[in-house]
Amino acid sequence: MTNQNVVVPDAKQGIDITIAMALPKSLFSPAVPEPLPAAPGGYFTITRKRFPKMTETGGKTSSWVDSMRDSSPSRVKSTTSLSEPEDKNSWIVNHPSALNMFEQIVKGSKGKQIVMFLDYDGTLSPIVEDPDRAFMTNEMREAVKDVARYFPTAIVTGRCRNKVYSFVRLSELYYAGSHGMDIKGPSKNSCKYKKGGVLFQPASEFLPMIDEVYNVLLERTKSVPGAKVENNKFCVSVHFRCVEEKMWAILVEQVRSILNDYPKLRLTQGRKVLEIRPTIKWDKGKALEFLLESLGFANSTDVLPVYIGDDQTDEDAFKVLRNRGQGLGILVSKVPKETNASYSLQEPKEVKDFLRRLVEWKRSSLQGQCRV
Repeated sequence: MTNQNVVVPDAKQGIDITIAMALPKSLFSPAVPEPLPAAPGGYFTITRKRFPKMTETGGKTSSWVDSMRDSSPSRVKSTTSLSEPEDKNSWIVNHPSALNMFEQIVKGSKGKQIVMFLDYDGTLSPIVEDPDRAFMTNEMREAVKDVARYFPTAIVTGRCRNKVYSFVRLSELYYAGSHGMDIKGPSKNSCKYKKGGVLFQPASEFLPMIDEVYNVLLERTKSVPGAKVENNKFCVSVHFRCVEEKMWAILVEQVRSILNDYPKLRLTQGRKVLEIRPTIKWDKGKALEFLLESLGFANSTDVLPVYIGDDQTDEDAFKVLRNRGQGLGILVSKVPKETNASYSLQEPKEVKDFLRRLVEWKRSSLQGQCRV
């Protein structure tokens, strides 16, 4: 890791605050300029408190409800006397905007093949009350299409692969649905990268069980107004975005009571959603590694994976990138959240702007090479 000093202006008081940050060495190639000089006054340390993540069927119902409340979205609770704006500024220093740091990011990618991994809900489309209406804009679709012209691009989502494809409608992408348990690449005719037609489904044996649980949940959750059950093929999602908070405990109890009869399934939690998944050791991080291997970059040092996502389930991918010491995790969030990502974007519109800048940068680079 390389320590970098980042100066953040305080608009209210007109002062600079300097915080020592640790950023991955892989970002800083010889072409990247030296770090900014430290401002007078020294450093201060931000304490980040970890909160328990409910990922199994055990635990008290009250603990699940607390976790649902904390992580939907999961805010970082300040352990200092900082005001909310100051607390957010502190978080931004540790997770700077990928747009503001764009020039540094692309300089760090010199000589490397960028591979793009994109979550869907909350990243390419806004979060909406009805998950069946989470449509992406035409402008976002064009931005993703343009990115895929220059970089291998995958959609990694908790959604059913066919469902998210119906939203995106771009055949040149890789799609990893059901949290990476249903992976399919573009046809070989439309793909210039290795294993264009790759298909991988590590949880196929669980399909009958998932269908059975889905049908039971549909019937059992009718007593909870606003609850919506979605069959995502290799997992079942129980959305509680439209459920009154006073009903969350009842919903959790209903879901957990059903899973008592299915020891091979586990309960996890995402952004305003409970998810039932097979107990296999597979997640979005594993899907990222599988796709990199399929593309021929398993042990390559000449690749820069970029993963953009907004949900707790995307943390598995962010963690893989941190452990590899290679790649960039970008969290989409308007509020401070516990994360393994290095950078942040506030909303899908900023994701679109980042993708467009990436395309413009690549086009400009290629034009420059042609003129030489």
